[in-house]
Amino acid sequence: MTEKEFNECVTNYADNVYRFILKNLRHEADARDVVQTAFEKLWKNRLEVEAGKSKSYLFTIAYHQMIDHLRKVKRVQLREEFREETRVSDTGGPHHLKKVLETALARLNETQRSLVLLKDYEGYSYEEIGQITGLNESQVKVYLHRARIQLKNYLVSLENLI
Repeated sequence: MTEKEFNECVTNYADNVYRFILKNLRHEADARDVVQTAFEKLWKNRLEVEAGKSKSYLFTIAYHQMIDHLRKVKRVQLREEFREETRVSDTGGPHHLKKVLETALARLNETQRSLVLLKDYEGYSYEEIGQITGLNESQVKVYLHRARIQLKNYLVSLENLI
């Protein structure tokens, strides 16, 4: 990959990678750090990476950086987190729906959330998701199916509360 191709990669994929990481981490500064580290690793390995595979390589690096970050945060975290059960009190428009969906996604584990975001938000194929996450294609399908069922059950239970 040449310097020009790297710059095109930054221009074309930085927003997508950032959006994917931010949806998972839900913390802007941490997401920016993970994305910056991913691009730094891509730059260091640019001679071994084909320009055509840069997007997949970049998402793979960012995904692994995000997992490392989450593991580090879990080790450092001293207090136990308490889960709040979400009750729907304000049914006011699209902002409310976005918040409900974000809460539903937050209830998924790291792998499930990543798979849903890669498939349904970013539009990757099962094969590409497998390459990014290190899972085989059947695992991706099974985990994604289970995640969607969990999302559906949560959203249906909310519908009954309204």
